[in-house]
Amino acid sequence: MFSAFFTILRRDLLLAMRRRSDVFTTLFFFVIVVSLFPLGIGPELETLRLIAPGVFWVAALLASMLALEKLFLVDYQDGALEQMLLAPQPLSLLVLGKVAAHWLITGLPLVLLSPLLGLQYDLPGETIGVLLLTLLLGTPALSLIGAIGAALTLGLRGGGVLVSLLVLPLYIPVLIFGAGAVEAEASGLGGIGHLTLLGAIGLAALVAAPLATSAALRVSAE
Repeated sequence: MFSAFFTILRRDLLLAMRRRSDVFTTLFFFVIVVSLFPLGIGPELETLRLIAPGVFWVAALLASMLALEKLFLVDYQDGALEQMLLAPQPLSLLVLGKVAAHWLITGLPLVLLSPLLGLQYDLPGETIGVLLLTLLLGTPALSLIGAIGAALTLGLRGGGVLVSLLVLPLYIPVLIFGAGAVEAEASGLGGIGHLTLLGAIGLAALVAAPLATSAALRVSAE
């Protein structure tokens, strides 16, 4: 079973490297959104430190959604999805491989860039570390939850807009606890409680999202 998981993961990563423009679009979108706020608000450091958690998390959320529409679309168009549905391996495991590839392409680069971009907001080292940790915990949950919306809207006209409408309400808890952990750390209260809840959301998404996505793919394929 795990050989099928790694095969799907490797295949999607190779396809993404052949479409580098899609990967760089997500990355540039995140960088531009985060960098525009200091230019628009001004050089007041206290204000920048105050808004930084929300800005980073909203930008990461929106950047993650950019690639959701194409998560299963190519497989749906070339018939690979039908082969996945007929494969002897559990469909949820194959879905998990595709979601893992999506996170490695769209989520991990955002996590790695966040410490550098955090310098624009004059964030101290401890706060940047917590920001990095929240993104590392939260962005996989964004990919897992987004996969459900991508599967439900597969093959529909205007699927990108529908994905946004479906997954944005589900993203709210991740946004609240992710930004809340950074704010709590910056104010000296400690963000361990928010991090624990964020990790719990990630574990719940890891268990439930592949099963829900598999059911949605079967419905969409019919």
